[in-house]
Amino acid sequence: MASSSLSLNDNLNHHLFTLFPRPNNIKLTTKTNVTNYKTFSPKHQPQKTTAMAIRSGSSPSSSSSSVSSTSTTPHFPKSDAVLSSDYHLVDETNLVNPEDERPLNEIWREIQGSDDWEGLVDPLNSHLRREIIRYGEFAQACYDSFDFDPHSKYCGTCKYQGAHFFEKLDMADRGYKISRYLYATSNINLPNFFQKSKMSSVWSQHANWMGYVAVSTDDDEIRRLGRRDIVIAWRGTVTYLEWICDLKDILRSADFGPDPAVKIESGFFDLYTKKERGCKYCSFSAREQVLAEIKRLLDYYAGEEISITVTGHSLGSALAILSAYDIAEVGLNGVALGDDQNKIPITVYSFAGPRVGNLRFKKRCDELGVKVLRVVNVHDVVPTVPGIIANEKFQFQKYIEETMSFPWSYAHVGVELGLDHSQSPFLKPSKDPGCAHNLEVHLHLVDGYHGKGKRFCLVSKRDIALVNKSCDLLRGEYSVPPYWRQDENKGMVRSSDGRWVLPERPRLEGHPPDMAEHLAKVLMLKSTINGNGSPRLEAA
Repeated sequence: MASSSLSLNDNLNHHLFTLFPRPNNIKLTTKTNVTNYKTFSPKHQPQKTTAMAIRSGSSPSSSSSSVSSTSTTPHFPKSDAVLSSDYHLVDETNLVNPEDERPLNEIWREIQGSDDWEGLVDPLNSHLRREIIRYGEFAQACYDSFDFDPHSKYCGTCKYQGAHFFEKLDMADRGYKISRYLYATSNINLPNFFQKSKMSSVWSQHANWMGYVAVSTDDDEIRRLGRRDIVIAWRGTVTYLEWICDLKDILRSADFGPDPAVKIESGFFDLYTKKERGCKYCSFSAREQVLAEIKRLLDYYAGEEISITVTGHSLGSALAILSAYDIAEVGLNGVALGDDQNKIPITVYSFAGPRVGNLRFKKRCDELGVKVLRVVNVHDVVPTVPGIIANEKFQFQKYIEETMSFPWSYAHVGVELGLDHSQSPFLKPSKDPGCAHNLEVHLHLVDGYHGKGKRFCLVSKRDIALVNKSCDLLRGEYSVPPYWRQDENKGMVRSSDGRWVLPERPRLEGHPPDMAEHLAKVLMLKSTINGNGSPRLEAA
C-alpha cells in the first residue's frame, strides 16, 4: 500500500511502540568473520553503472516503472557477494540455501502447500521463494494500477483496461490474462476504505475497484507450473493505517456454510458481501463476482489440472483468506462434495494480513484443505489485530470461545513466514509503521531470507529501489528517492491545441452478461451440498 508517516490514534501508537521498539542498527558482519571482503566507503565510489533492471528470479520486471538512469551510487554487489551492514562485500559461500534442482511442475503441489510447507520454509526452498515473490507481485499490481488521486474523476478505479493490464505493468511475459475485474461498494463498516473523487462528475458514486481474477494462458508457463493457474488478487487500502482502528472486533456468523459458529470480522464481511442495486459495478457483491467467475473458469477448463491461488496484502489479505474459504465451503473446488481425490487445491499467499475470523473459522479452513502461507514482518502491527486479548497464542482460547461464547476471539489461519526488516543491511532503522507494513518491503525481505538465524543475502537480486517505491526505508547511500513511483505528469497530457488535460479513459466494463447464469450454478452446487442455497447468494 502507499505508505507515509502515519497519524494513528493514541491507543494504536501505544500498542505499536510497546510491542515493537525502534530496532537497533544491527551489524551482520565484522572484519573478524568476513572472508574475501572488499571495503566500501564514500572515498571508494564505484564506477558509473546502469541500474539493474527490476526483476525477480529469472522473471523480467513486474514494476510499472523501471530504473534506467545511470548512477554513481552503490546498487548491487557482485553476483557472488552480498553487501553487509557495515558495507563490506562478503563471500556468499554457505550463505544461500541450495537450489532445488527438481522442476516446479513435478513438485508444484508441495510448493502450493499440500503438506503445509513442511521443510520448505526454514530453510526457505528456492522454488517457494520465487513463487511467494511472484504472487506478491500480482498483489502489488493492484496498488500500481489503482487510481487513488482524489483530484481525478476516475479515482477509485483501475487505470488500465483488462486487455492491457499486465502489459501496462510490464508483466505481459508472466503468461496470465485478466479474466475479470472485482468491485466492492462503499456501503460498508470500514470508513477509511473507500477512495472517492472530489469532482462532481465521476465514474461511480458507489464502487471501488478491488482487484482481479486472472488465468494462466501461455503454454510455456502452464508447462512450467505443471497446471493451469487461476489467480485472485485483492487490493488492500491505499489510505494510511487508520483503517485498523475501525476494526471493532465484532464477529458475526459467515453464513457461507452449515456451521453458524464459524465467524468473521464484521467489516471484512461487509466488504465481501455488500452490494448496491443501482450501481452497474456493485449490483453483485464482491463475493458473488468471485464465485460466479471461478465457476465459469472451472467449467471452461474442465478436465485440466487446475490450481486456485489467492493473494492480497493488508486488507486484501483478509479478503484473500475469506474468499478462499468461501470457494471451498460452497464446493467449487470439489472438496465439499467429497471429491477429495480430484479436488482443486486452493492456496493463499497472504502478506501483512490481519486476523480474519475466530478459532472455529481457522479450524474450518483446515478441514476444507485451504492452505494459507502468511508472510509477515515482525515489526508490523497489522498482523496483531484484531484479537489482541484472545487469539491463537492464548492457552485457553478454545475454552472461552466455545464455553463462554467470548465475542472477541480471533485466530490466524495457516503457516507463518516471519521476517524482520532490521536484518536487511539495505534498510535503515525506522519507527514508521507504514514502512514495516509495506508490501515491497516484504518482497525484499523474502528475497534475502534463508532461515532463522541465517544471514540476510539477496538471491534473485530483485531491485532494491523497489523498496522505496511507496515508502522511505532504504539507506541514504543508495540515493533512491522515497515514494518515487508516480504517473508522469500525474497523468496529464498536452492536447492538440496546447492545453494540458487529463485524458478520458475507456469506460470499464461492469458485470458480464452471463454472470447471473454462473451464479445460479453456484447456488445449485450449494444446494446439492447442504440442501439449501446460501442466503447471501442471489442468481439475479
